Amino acid sequence: MLLEGIETLLVLSQEKTMSRTGSRLYIGQSAVSKRIANLEKRLGKKLIEPDGRQIKLTPDALDLIERIGTSVNELKGLISEEQQHSDQTLIRIDCSETLVAGYLSEFISPLLAQDPYLTITTNHTPRIVEHVRSGDAMIGFCAGHLSAKLGLHATHLFDEPFKIVSHQPLNCAPKTLITNDLNNPANTYQAALLQQSQIVPCMQMDSYTAAAQLAIKGAGPALVPMSIIKTLHIDEALCFDFAFLSALTRPIHLIYRPTALKNNRAKTVIETIEDAVPRVVLSPSPLT
Repeated sequence: MLLEGIETLLVLSQEKTMSRTGSRLYIGQSAVSKRIANLEKRLGKKLIEPDGRQIKLTPDALDLIERIGTSVNELKGLISEEQQHSDQTLIRIDCSETLVAGYLSEFISPLLAQDPYLTITTNHTPRIVEHVRSGDAMIGFCAGHLSAKLGLHATHLFDEPFKIVSHQPLNCAPKTLITNDLNNPANTYQAALLQQSQIVPCMQMDSYTAAAQLAIKGAGPALVPMSIIKTLHIDEALCFDFAFLSALTRPIHLIYRPTALKNNRAKTVIETIEDAVPRVVLSPSPLT
């Protein structure tokens, strides 16, 4: 099936190996290879080639993904809307790891007890958006800036502040900072704001937890959101605030396809998160 092959290629472009792609799609490695081979035969183009232990996409494959990737995810989303959902249909909430730790974990237990067919996964914001668009996740809980062409309903819950975490006392803003990945589209706004403040990102992590732990152990000051400070119980003496941080807040959104509200179970989850998160945000933190 053509759509099946293209979906496999899209996942392979992210996971880089046949085995991880198979895990994502719940199929075997040989099935991944067969799907890609069938797609290459159908299109008459070479789409992948070996790259050490990973798989590299050819220019033809990259061009194909650029042209139709968004459309395929949207088509999958439309198909998912037509599916019948029972009381035992799995409802997936795809979340930023920091938001699960700092906010969702505070109130999710009663929801999971009430509905055993809820599941939570963690991803970076661009992947969360992709999963909600495609119908792979019904609800997304994400951090950072969203595209103006999102194509989904987005509820803005609050703007999360950052602090500078440092093992050494800081009397003024540092010249260098450990940051999260600034190539992530949800974080790119931070790069320009740091440059305006003449601050150089010295290391870029894939996890705010990693950045915070490096700072605590003295590797250098790090830009850390309040959810991580709260989760790790970082001492107030290690947290510093400066004027430039007021522009570095990151918006927190709940996203979903509008039709999700037609599902009573999903509606309950959405309304619970929209009501509970602002209250958790106002609860005491290590800095109060």
